[in-house]
Amino acid sequence: MEGREYRLRTPLSREDVERLRVGDIVYLSGLVFTARDEAHKKILEELEAGRSLPFSPEGLALYHCGPVARGRNGRWEIIAAGPTTSMRMESVEAEFIEKTGVRMVIGKGGMGPRTAEAMKRHKAVYTVFTGGAGALAAEAIKRVVDVYWLEELGIPEAVWLLEVEDLGHLIVTIDTTGRNFYEERRREVLSRVDEVVKSIRIKEILG
Repeated sequence: MEGREYRLRTPLSREDVERLRVGDIVYLSGLVFTARDEAHKKILEELEAGRSLPFSPEGLALYHCGPVARGRNGRWEIIAAGPTTSMRMESVEAEFIEKTGVRMVIGKGGMGPRTAEAMKRHKAVYTVFTGGAGALAAEAIKRVVDVYWLEELGIPEAVWLLEVEDLGHLIVTIDTTGRNFYEERRREVLSRVDEVVKSIRIKEILG
């Protein structure tokens, strides 16, 4: 899976993400925000209730991450910021993309067909960052701009608004055409399994 390399900055435009294709590599600068399971629910609840969010997610990158953070000299410092498994958010991600206007989702391990369809419809992409490289991700974080719902959700589940510089490399695995690299590989594996099973049955019949 080889592609082109891009350096992009948030807020991302529709044109920024529409040129990306599966296999492309992105280094991202600007503002990103973290959100795991509880933060997804919280943001959707706020929007459903007609309340304004404390920041504007439109055009930003959503990072599936529960950072390790510490307070130091009256400021927050991110120690590690590795991605969490994105499939945990599959049930709500399509609605989240539609209602927040995010243009990029960063995570680990791929996402499913509902998310891919939402990305095709609303023009967003899914990228993966190397799992287990939380310290590397933290190096790209220049500062914590703000943190929301910290007391309610706790450090890992709170929403952290971060300024990053060349966060990456991020590999595009779902693009705005709806192409889904992980889903393609899953179907390929299943097809090969079927072929092997058929081959075994034929051999058994032929003796």
